[in-house]
Amino acid sequence: MRISVQEAAFDLGVESAGFAAGHTDMGAIVTFTGLVRDLADDPLEAMEIEHYPGMTEKALYAIAEQAQARFALGDVLIIHRHGRLVPGEMIMMVATAAPHRKDAFDGASFLMDYLKSRAPFWKREIMASGAQWVASKEADEDALGRW
Repeated sequence: MRISVQEAAFDLGVESAGFAAGHTDMGAIVTFTGLVRDLADDPLEAMEIEHYPGMTEKALYAIAEQAQARFALGDVLIIHRHGRLVPGEMIMMVATAAPHRKDAFDGASFLMDYLKSRAPFWKREIMASGAQWVASKEADEDALGRW
């Protein structure tokens, strides 16, 4: 299991290949990469992501351990960036490895839903019209309900 909260960009190909290497006992690897997306009505200039070092990693390890046990995952990778990001940049990556694809997919979905709604990150969108903190969305909360 590897958790990384970092400011630096990551190489999706390198991270995916590194995660997959050596998993000869796993039948499935699922990866998901989230991007900073522009807003249609009010163009996004940047997103600033804040976190509390130590606290954030501890929370991510706890949810990764829960996912690992719940979905029989052989391995988990979470990378989440912080700092100033612009539209199109990779903001996060989740990878799961499991003996069977259903567990790998379900484990990745579980982790993504948690990261979207419960992980201790604070996001501020900066647009031409001004800046605002990102509030939680009802749809993200509803997604957690399935778990």
